[in-house]
Amino acid sequence: MKYFFLADGWSYKRIWEFGGIWNEATWRRKPRIKRLNCGIYQQGETLWLYQVEDAVLMVEVTPDDIQVNSNIGQVVLKRLISAEEVIEILTQSEIVTKN
Repeated sequence: MKYFFLADGWSYKRIWEFGGIWNEATWRRKPRIKRLNCGIYQQGETLWLYQVEDAVLMVEVTPDDIQVNSNIGQVVLKRLISAEEVIEILTQSEIVTKN
Protein backbone atom coordinates (compact mmCIF):
# COMPACT_ATOMS: atom_id res chain seq x y z
CA MET A 1 0.00 0.00 0.00
CA LYS A 2 0.93 3.64 -0.53
CA TYR A 3 -0.25 6.73 1.31
CA PHE A 4 -0.68 10.49 1.00
CA PHE A 5 -1.94 13.34 3.15
CA LEU A 6 -4.64 15.66 1.82
CA ALA A 7 -5.87 18.89 3.40
CA ASP A 8 -9.48 19.49 4.40
CA GLY A 9 -11.26 21.14 1.49
CA TRP A 10 -9.32 19.20 -1.17
CA SER A 11 -10.43 16.12 -3.14
CA TYR A 12 -8.72 13.67 -5.43
CA LYS A 13 -9.75 13.59 -9.07
CA ARG A 14 -7.78 11.75 -11.77
CA ILE A 15 -5.66 8.74 -10.86
CA TRP A 16 -2.67 7.40 -12.81
CA GLU A 17 -1.38 3.84 -13.01
CA PHE A 18 1.46 2.28 -15.04
CA GLY A 19 -0.46 2.54 -18.34
CA GLY A 20 -1.61 6.15 -17.88
CA ILE A 21 -4.82 7.55 -16.42
CA TRP A 22 -6.81 4.89 -14.54
CA ASN A 23 -9.28 3.24 -16.91
CA GLU A 24 -12.25 1.73 -15.07
CA ALA A 25 -13.28 -0.28 -18.14
CA THR A 26 -9.88 -1.96 -18.32
CA TRP A 27 -9.54 -2.53 -14.59
CA ARG A 28 -13.28 -3.24 -14.22
CA ARG A 29 -13.32 -1.21 -11.02
CA LYS A 30 -12.38 2.11 -9.48
CA PRO A 31 -8.96 2.45 -7.86
CA ARG A 32 -8.84 1.54 -4.19
CA ILE A 33 -8.47 4.80 -2.29
CA LYS A 34 -9.54 5.03 1.33
CA ARG A 35 -9.49 7.97 3.72
CA LEU A 36 -8.31 6.74 7.08
CA ASN A 37 -9.60 8.11 10.38
CA CYS A 38 -6.21 9.58 11.17
CA GLY A 39 -4.56 12.81 10.20
CA ILE A 40 -2.18 15.50 11.33
CA TYR A 41 -2.46 19.16 12.17
CA GLN A 42 0.29 21.13 10.45
CA GLN A 43 0.73 24.85 9.79
CA GLY A 44 -2.89 25.60 10.71
CA GLU A 45 -4.38 22.90 8.47
CA THR A 46 -5.78 19.44 9.07
CA LEU A 47 -4.27 16.89 6.68
CA TRP A 48 -6.07 13.54 6.44
CA LEU A 49 -4.26 10.31 5.66
CA TYR A 50 -5.36 8.37 2.56
CA GLN A 51 -4.40 4.83 1.61
CA VAL A 52 -4.08 3.78 -2.05
CA GLU A 53 -3.30 0.49 -3.71
CA ASP A 54 0.17 -0.20 -5.09
CA ALA A 55 -0.96 0.10 -8.74
CA VAL A 56 -1.55 3.84 -8.24
CA LEU A 57 1.38 5.99 -9.38
CA MET A 58 0.02 9.56 -9.16
CA VAL A 59 -3.03 11.33 -7.81
CA GLU A 60 -4.44 14.65 -9.02
CA VAL A 61 -5.94 16.72 -6.20
CA THR A 62 -7.97 19.92 -6.44
CA PRO A 63 -9.51 22.32 -3.95
CA ASP A 64 -13.25 21.74 -3.47
CA ASP A 65 -14.00 25.46 -3.72
CA ILE A 66 -12.02 26.67 -6.74
CA GLN A 67 -12.15 30.44 -6.96
CA VAL A 68 -11.95 32.18 -10.33
CA ASN A 69 -8.81 34.14 -9.42
CA SER A 70 -7.12 31.31 -7.53
CA ASN A 71 -3.49 30.53 -8.34
CA ILE A 72 -3.97 26.85 -7.48
CA GLY A 73 -6.34 24.89 -9.69
CA GLN A 74 -4.86 21.43 -9.32
CA VAL A 75 -1.84 19.62 -7.97
CA VAL A 76 -0.49 16.23 -9.01
CA LEU A 77 0.97 14.13 -6.20
CA LYS A 78 3.80 12.19 -7.83
CA ARG A 79 5.47 10.98 -4.67
CA LEU A 80 3.21 8.73 -2.65
CA ILE A 81 4.70 7.65 0.67
CA SER A 82 5.28 4.30 2.37
CA ALA A 83 3.88 3.08 5.68
CA GLU A 84 7.27 3.71 7.31
CA GLU A 85 7.23 7.33 6.15
CA VAL A 86 3.67 7.74 7.48
CA ILE A 87 4.74 6.48 10.89
CA GLU A 88 7.67 8.89 10.93
CA ILE A 89 5.41 11.84 10.03
CA LEU A 90 2.79 10.84 12.62
CA THR A 91 5.39 10.61 15.39
CA GLN A 92 6.61 14.13 14.60
CA SER A 93 3.20 15.81 14.26
CA GLU A 94 0.08 16.65 16.20
CA ILE A 95 -2.31 13.76 15.45
CA VAL A 96 -5.99 14.33 14.61
CA THR A 97 -8.61 11.57 14.63
CA LYS A 98 -12.15 11.53 13.34
CA ASN A 99 -14.80 9.75 15.36
